[in-house]
Amino acid sequence: MSDATRRSAARLASIRDRVESGMDRREFVRTLVTGGYAIGMARLLGVEDFLAADDGEVPVVTALVRRDPADPWSLEERTAYVPADWYAAVEKAIELNDRLSRAAFTGYLGSAVVPDPYDEGGAAVSVGVSGDLDSVRETIGEIADDVSLDLRTVLDVDSLEDDSDHYRPRMVESVTDSRVPAGVACETASSLATLGPAVFDPEDRRQYFVTADHAFDDERSDADASLSLPVSTEAPVELGSVRRAHPVEDIALVEPGGSLSPSTWIDAPEPVRIRGQLTRWGLADLVARGEDLEKVGALTGHTTGRVQGFDAVTCFTEEFCRRGQIRWGGEMDLTDGDSGSVSYYADPEGGERDVLIAGFNNARTWWPGQNYVWGVAAYRVTEQHGYHF
Repeated sequence: MSDATRRSAARLASIRDRVESGMDRREFVRTLVTGGYAIGMARLLGVEDFLAADDGEVPVVTALVRRDPADPWSLEERTAYVPADWYAAVEKAIELNDRLSRAAFTGYLGSAVVPDPYDEGGAAVSVGVSGDLDSVRETIGEIADDVSLDLRTVLDVDSLEDDSDHYRPRMVESVTDSRVPAGVACETASSLATLGPAVFDPEDRRQYFVTADHAFDDERSDADASLSLPVSTEAPVELGSVRRAHPVEDIALVEPGGSLSPSTWIDAPEPVRIRGQLTRWGLADLVARGEDLEKVGALTGHTTGRVQGFDAVTCFTEEFCRRGQIRWGGEMDLTDGDSGSVSYYADPEGGERDVLIAGFNNARTWWPGQNYVWGVAAYRVTEQHGYHF
């Protein structure tokens, strides 16, 4: 048994000794946090979840899932049990990744948390930098605190070749249903994007169409920027106007303005139904198990690819950094016009066609040495704005 495993097991036993089944939620959260567990996870767990774990394991919330598939407000947490030493290593990598992104040292362009497989019990932080690797390594080494680092030099981040002309947009053939599935083309006044699935806002108990916010870049001065649905056999149909724009997360919520409504189905080769969404720890679990995500874009269609990292920070394309991103797949899984699509994973406890949303797909690498798609994770959108799938 490693020293890290011994420490994790001792900490777990100590906390268990302090946890009583009769304590209220506030006392329970305080007990876990003072014992070194993340406050975000502690708030989601219950006493029973924690006490049900075997020795050397801790409970984590991996997904928010609808109890009733037809009721978007019936979300409940799904819990899994993971090795305590693995959890401690990933939590440490999450903390280091956050520190790196806030240190704003010269040359930093982004980073991501990459958990090891469960039987290896560790985690790394993948860091993209510009400039001299030795000087960056020396700077990072002062705050790395025993977490493995994978440093990659990123060159030529200013140019991107548009290859969307090689693809034909996936448009609905006719409007025969009042609900429009995700994964088909949608249009702004100046751009083509991919329509995402229905997004729900618990604050106003309403549902919205959603796509990439950058598709509206040329309409920023238009207070009534609208989204339409191109139809291959008919004239385009207006979906509605932008109600809420979130440039940092790169999503725009469009309020339905006609007879059409957003759908919880994705127009995959075999259509799939959204049952919920993955959490931060759900994504960590997928990385540890070497699992793939899927997506359906308006141009490249259906693709799959391995999850490469989560809690990623990207500072490549704007003056600000985007946090809470997912890295998955490869450059060929996305092109201009696919932005706004979602990545998803088959629900292991749901029906044959049920899936869990991982996040949005809004950009891809275009430089040597790295190869992935990125976009904001569903858990980040929920944390920042309360919206969910």
